[in-house]
Amino acid sequence: MKLSRPARRASLVVHVAASAGWLGLTLGLLALGITATTTGSAVTVEASVRAMKLFADWLLLPLAFLTLLSGLVLSLGTPWGLAKHRWVCTKFWLTLATTTATVFALRPGVNSAVSAVAAGGPLPDAGDVLFGPVVSLSAYLFMTVLSVLKPWGLTRRGRNLRTSARTPAGSVPRDAGQMSATRSR
Repeated sequence: MKLSRPARRASLVVHVAASAGWLGLTLGLLALGITATTTGSAVTVEASVRAMKLFADWLLLPLAFLTLLSGLVLSLGTPWGLAKHRWVCTKFWLTLATTTATVFALRPGVNSAVSAVAAGGPLPDAGDVLFGPVVSLSAYLFMTVLSVLKPWGLTRRGRNLRTSARTPAGSVPRDAGQMSATRSR
């Protein structure tokens, strides 16, 4: 499947906007988490964790899924491919991992912090509101670097596809001919 130029451009805009939104939202969550853990005011702690819950419940997952989906569309609809380049594979698996961590770790941690603070208690564990945003922000910054630098080259599958695309149908690849000549000696 190959995307037309307008579809590819539209998908790229959606992917970059969703990724940038996810990165910015995570930076905001980190700021709120730092505020919640460093302030001495119970009112400020409660406001911070409630804001984190609002962002986590309404914005985080839609941006995560939009980033994942638009990245899949781009990788499958462009020459980059999903499994041809190491940096694309790495970004895909990191996006999948951070989306999963958002569902199973970050949101439950924020929800438990809100429950404890709303009941009049102190913030139970600073890690509940800090660990998720720190790890996520690190992963998103790393993925941004990968998108810009595109390091590491082709995967084995990508090298095989490139070799088969360069070899005319019905002919023996150059390396294979050399290997058979070497064997017959």
